[in-house]
Amino acid sequence: MAISPEPMSQNPIDFRAPPPSPIASGRRSTVTNDDIFTEFLHHSLRVPDLAIPNKAFPRQLFIESPPVIDFLTLDSKESDSIQKILVSLSGIGCFQLVNHGIPPEALGAALAAAAGLFHHVPPEKKAVVTRSLERLYGFEEGHGEEGEGDELSEEFVWSCRDEGLKLRMEGIWPVGYSNFSEKMETLLLEIEKVAEKILPALWENFLRKSVFGNDMILQQQLGPVCCIYKHRRNVLAGRWYDVIRMLIRGTDFSHTLRLHICDGSSEFQVYSKKGWISFSPEKGALIITVGDQIQALSGGLYKHVIGRPIFTDERENCISMAFLCSPPSSTTASYSKTSSRVKRAISPSQQALVALILTFIYQFFVYIYKKF
Repeated sequence: MAISPEPMSQNPIDFRAPPPSPIASGRRSTVTNDDIFTEFLHHSLRVPDLAIPNKAFPRQLFIESPPVIDFLTLDSKESDSIQKILVSLSGIGCFQLVNHGIPPEALGAALAAAAGLFHHVPPEKKAVVTRSLERLYGFEEGHGEEGEGDELSEEFVWSCRDEGLKLRMEGIWPVGYSNFSEKMETLLLEIEKVAEKILPALWENFLRKSVFGNDMILQQQLGPVCCIYKHRRNVLAGRWYDVIRMLIRGTDFSHTLRLHICDGSSEFQVYSKKGWISFSPEKGALIITVGDQIQALSGGLYKHVIGRPIFTDERENCISMAFLCSPPSSTTASYSKTSSRVKRAISPSQQALVALILTFIYQFFVYIYKKF
């Protein structure tokens, strides 16, 4: 009997998927150097410790507190206060000033008015008086809002001579801003008395040491400027955010000295390209830091620095102020005239020539007198 052949498959080539990979068992590998291989993987996968260069993030310098200068000794010829100031400015860029004579009531009234400024003006109205490229004065953008901004400080840049700022602030806080300006102008008069006593002595010294000569023209700011800060909880992230912001915005106003009012702060930090220092300020002292004008006049001998107080207590209204001071136009003009007179002075060779001429004239008259 004939056997019928089996039907042929439709697909003569049969591809089948490979079996699944076996699940690794918990048994150790049979490799003899398994411990060495494991140690190699452990070290290879470890994240290295990165060393951030100092140029990107300046290192902290540990020093003693800056010298405490008695304001009453600045006029004394026997005192070495000016020399101490110059040494401190060339080293760390700041010094402390006590017995400055600013009445406590004027200082307290201005600080209270500044606290009211931040408290009574809501965020939506602050946006109307926000600083920009066109407006140098007003509230700093992005501070004082709900949420993450509560951890950071608020800033208001004030000028008594800016009419635009006055009109905008009186529009959103009419009665309060008039009182605030009055208290600030009273304090400003006292600050200017201090600056007028410090600047002439320092100014003359910087002009003598300037490598650029005494004809340098300085950029003058538009009237007195004060940066007012409301400090909040001392959060590390917020602190560095404020520092970076100050380093960026610190060159908005050209100035000679910056006078810091920060009584009640537990710490004061000074930042420069060389690094940053921290110290505990003297109670009731004005802390004075170097501005860009001094750096230019001294040929870089005295570096421009940025100062910032730190408040660690839980008070709601921790206010600090920084007044930016520069010599008045009359002071700059007087030194320019002095410089011109120095340049017009007779040189040694010219003096020798004049002496020879006078000697010749004298001998001539003696000869005539004896002859006749």
